[in-house]
Amino acid sequence: MKNTFWLFPGQGAQCPGMALDFLDAGSAGARRLFACASEALGQDCEALLRTSGAEALCRTDLSQPLLTLADLSAAAFLAERGFEPAGCAGFSLGEYAALAVCGVLGEEACFALVTERGRAMQACVDALSEPAGMAAVVGLDAAHVDAVLASALACGAAAPGELFAANRNAARQVVISGTERALAAAEGLFREAGARRFVRLAVAGPFHSPLMAPAAERFAAFLESLPFADPRIPLYSNVSGRRVRSGIEAKALAARHMTSAVRWTDEEQAIIAEQVFDAALEVGPGSVLAGLWRDTGSAAPCHAAGTAADIRRIYAAEE
Repeated sequence: MKNTFWLFPGQGAQCPGMALDFLDAGSAGARRLFACASEALGQDCEALLRTSGAEALCRTDLSQPLLTLADLSAAAFLAERGFEPAGCAGFSLGEYAALAVCGVLGEEACFALVTERGRAMQACVDALSEPAGMAAVVGLDAAHVDAVLASALACGAAAPGELFAANRNAARQVVISGTERALAAAEGLFREAGARRFVRLAVAGPFHSPLMAPAAERFAAFLESLPFADPRIPLYSNVSGRRVRSGIEAKALAARHMTSAVRWTDEEQAIIAEQVFDAALEVGPGSVLAGLWRDTGSAAPCHAAGTAADIRRIYAAEE
């Protein structure tokens, strides 16, 4: 199973104590990454992860650098055991770990970007005139979700600019972003339309929607100061749902990333159509992406590879 495609989870996958097992296992790569992330954040990331609870980790200004650290520490632990990715994709924030592993960004640049990105997004969330967030609609396809969003606007449950389709996760799972008022009003409409579940997500704001435009403007200025190299291995984009061909393209897509929907289903299908590999690995906390991958119908399985124990099991299966 050494021929693997790596998928990096995004915000919402964070959990207390993540990545500390790589330090405890003596990973030199993880130790280097912790030092790099601590420098960018201006705080001791090991101490933060040993003491922070789930609520603190929901803050975007902390969760983005810390989750990227967890994703990249898992990647380093895999590399130390001889694994090299056939290609990479990352879900939402996870795309920054993918950019680093594919050689588009150096580690220092990656942590600088996700730290500034997290701060810009948290500042935007803090400045919103009312609370906002995200929810997963399970059991309806994208067309039905769009129809319900239109009806929410038509009946006054949501005002213009309050509610958006944000992430296309699976054939019958779409995440929406919006104000708290609009999400609460829309929940009943989605249930009436046949949604099986309406699940609020553990994120700090209405990500991947035009409500994040002030953060995107701030981040774009910072983005311009950092070089993006051409990918060394296949890399896929949330914004386009397709393979990224150059560093110039990667930077342009990064500038649009905060306010654009995550086209994960398109991305998965492009990966399956264009790449040959034995298995996908979810390189970072949780197993959400493995669950979404099962819906693709791919013959290649997706295995959790977010902890030292997960990776040891995968390595042992190779022997």
